[in-house]
Amino acid sequence: MMRERPEKDSKSRQFPASEGGPKIAFMALMRHQALLATLVLGAALVTGSVTSSVGIDVTTYHNDNGRTGQNLSETTLTWANVNSGAFGKTAFLPTDGKVDAQPLYLSALSIPGQGARNMLYVATEHGSVYGFDADSGAVVWRASTLGAGETPSEAVFGCGQVTPEIGVTATPVIDRARGVIYVAAMSKNAAGSYFQRLHALDLTSGAEVLGGPRTIQATFPGSGAGSSGGVQTFNSKYYYERAGLLLVNGRLILTFTSHCDDDPYTGWILAYDPATLAQTGVLNVTPNGPTSGRGAIWMAGAGPAADAAGNVFLLDGNGDFDTVLDGNGFPSRGNFGNAFLKIATTGGLFVADYFATFNTVSQSAADVDLGSGGALVLPDLVDGSGRVRHLAVGAGKDTHLYVVDRDAMGKWSPSNNNNVYQDLSGALPGGVWSMPAYFNGTLYYGSNGAPLKAFPITNARVAAAPASLSARSFPYPGTTPGISASGTTNGIVWAVENANPAVLHAYDATNLAHELYNSTQAGSRDSFGAGNEFITPTIVSGRVFVGTQTGVAVFGSLASLAPAPPTNLRFVRGA
Repeated sequence: MMRERPEKDSKSRQFPASEGGPKIAFMALMRHQALLATLVLGAALVTGSVTSSVGIDVTTYHNDNGRTGQNLSETTLTWANVNSGAFGKTAFLPTDGKVDAQPLYLSALSIPGQGARNMLYVATEHGSVYGFDADSGAVVWRASTLGAGETPSEAVFGCGQVTPEIGVTATPVIDRARGVIYVAAMSKNAAGSYFQRLHALDLTSGAEVLGGPRTIQATFPGSGAGSSGGVQTFNSKYYYERAGLLLVNGRLILTFTSHCDDDPYTGWILAYDPATLAQTGVLNVTPNGPTSGRGAIWMAGAGPAADAAGNVFLLDGNGDFDTVLDGNGFPSRGNFGNAFLKIATTGGLFVADYFATFNTVSQSAADVDLGSGGALVLPDLVDGSGRVRHLAVGAGKDTHLYVVDRDAMGKWSPSNNNNVYQDLSGALPGGVWSMPAYFNGTLYYGSNGAPLKAFPITNARVAAAPASLSARSFPYPGTTPGISASGTTNGIVWAVENANPAVLHAYDATNLAHELYNSTQAGSRDSFGAGNEFITPTIVSGRVFVGTQTGVAVFGSLASLAPAPPTNLRFVRGA
């Protein structure tokens, strides 16, 4: 989540001019200026001259549990200074593997024996978690999630979704009050056994705490694909955690996806106690599928969203759906493949409501499902009649943008989608393999092969057509935007283009046709290597952190990359 924290005031030091003859004074001054420039340059590589009156934390995927992607406390990055002359790449933090997870950030964390540091947490597919000093770039600690004699998993069954290795794919989640970062990781040993584990790492040292790691295991009643004796059993080889972790309502929520569509697999959702790592809930959303089960949860890496009441919202992938409904309108055998789900977290885990398209079965058969995009919980909105609406949005491969009423999602109708709050057909050409963002009454979507689009929301209705769009179209998989702003002013939409090299873009949030910056404008300076498939930037405290295939690129102000001009020069006459 985004949290504001007070920062300690920093004081600048003044260095007096050297005494002595003119040559000695001048040479000493120049040596001092050169040394100062070197020190400033080293610090500026990461800090980018950041000054802020408050510290901000980014503790979860896309900034908050609603997954809005907005940081409304950004006072450094503005329309005036985000341009290629003043803004660019200031550092690169190398890691031992690909960074598919979104980097997380804590301000002014007290490190024993080291004082307060701004910390950047980065997880890799090599199974490592780094705690970087976000200001100096130094590695404060590095922890491995691999057990003795283990390696990261290879691309199982030859699936090319995550290659060449699978370690930590999902964005972790931080509980600052408890001092823990929670991480889900995959590994294997020489005997060919695969492991999924939940780790709880100390924020200051990376040490395992709370009795971790906990091996992930689960069973659920079911007679469908892969079951035995009326029981579905979680098989660590067939799954990995791709969607970001969620901490909500005193529960830690994990969801799992398959390796491509390699059967058999089903849709697992697990809950853990964040204080003890004890498993507190198990739900399978396709336990009795008569054909394949399926219903994986991956959402292009987006974490499940949650509302203030602790309800969880997600979209699962192609899978079995029961078109025979019970008396309450729910699938009669508990199969919810290819659906927009509301999961209750009080009293266990169960599907409290759902929406499925009228043609959900044929969509699943054609692999044109909802599960490729993330869900976003909108703030409370007032409609034209004065009624407060509780809404969420989601989209997948079928080019529709769906808006659901969180209090009555619509369930399933066999003939049309009139049961859903809004169905904007064709609003997202190319389909969605990404996550939207929300800011100041506007929804931002970057669908596959299309421009980034801004959809205004008026009277609790999302506009059918965008108010603005970027000149640039984003190749597969599209883009997951993030927002920085100071309240409602200086709104900037940040988006990363998946390419080699990848490209960071910044747009005026009020008009996406106005591009403020992109990293090709100073390509030799700002190039940061090949991007990953589902890149989600972290924008905080005057900087933008972008995961790559070899580390994290850091962008910020260029002002401190050059030394300040000499001041207080004093020449003393002498021999």
